[in-house]
Amino acid sequence: MKFIDRIYDGKYKYIFMILMIILGSAISGVAFNLFIIPNKLLSGGISGISLILNYLFNINTGLMIFIFNIPIFIFGYKFIDKEFVFLSLIGMIAFSTWIEVFSFLQNSSLVQDVMLSSIYAGVLNGIGLGIVLKNRASQGGIDIIAVIIKKYFSMNIGSTSMIINTCIVVAASFITNLNLAMYTLISMYVGSTVMDKIQQGFDRRKSVMIITNKEKQVAEEVFKRLVRGVTYLEGEGAYTGDKKRVIYCIVSLNQLAKLKQIVREVDENAFITVSDTSEVMGHGFTNRGI
Repeated sequence: MKFIDRIYDGKYKYIFMILMIILGSAISGVAFNLFIIPNKLLSGGISGISLILNYLFNINTGLMIFIFNIPIFIFGYKFIDKEFVFLSLIGMIAFSTWIEVFSFLQNSSLVQDVMLSSIYAGVLNGIGLGIVLKNRASQGGIDIIAVIIKKYFSMNIGSTSMIINTCIVVAASFITNLNLAMYTLISMYVGSTVMDKIQQGFDRRKSVMIITNKEKQVAEEVFKRLVRGVTYLEGEGAYTGDKKRVIYCIVSLNQLAKLKQIVREVDENAFITVSDTSEVMGHGFTNRGI
């Protein structure tokens, strides 16, 4: 991870980011051609509309994705930063291109079971889109709108996309097969879950609050043995009225057990609470997502 962090912080970071965006878009392109299109599954957003046109009128999917994205990028340019728009434009062009490049996979018939196809389509597409989003870009379409909503309302990108795309697929189900629309919802749910895992990272952080009468000793041991900083919060016992300093710190999941051990060794009567933390920014942590 430190090696990757150095690349992102170095002078070649944009080259690396663009390569990762192209890679993520390629993975999504494989998902579409290997699992989605052969089984006549749908998709959300612009790609879903493009697929419906392809199924009904045999219109080029990649070209439609490119054309429909033009007004969305114009709209997004006014509300989100220019770097994101530029990188997303690369992602959208790469995605449209890879769909055509990997079109030969539509005839492979690798997986004929619709349920398995919907699951694996979600996994692959989630990985691809997660890589793209982690590198401050998107593949256009609904992703642009989801990022705008996250920026102004702090809503999770995967959940926002899922809500918007579900509405689109439900509407599309009246045009196509209802069963395929339901399989598509499974694929989208799997995809949004995997995407959030990739974007936030599998090494989840934990925020920990420790109430102890030996806060100084606990803090010193955390500094020494975990090399992790802590913050003192002022607290007061509601029953006793005693003033206390509450220890607050954030650790990685693999440090949590060690932290508990340290606290128990110093003060076996300490009170500990642990909460999930999906995003951490600041010294000692990195946050390269959107």
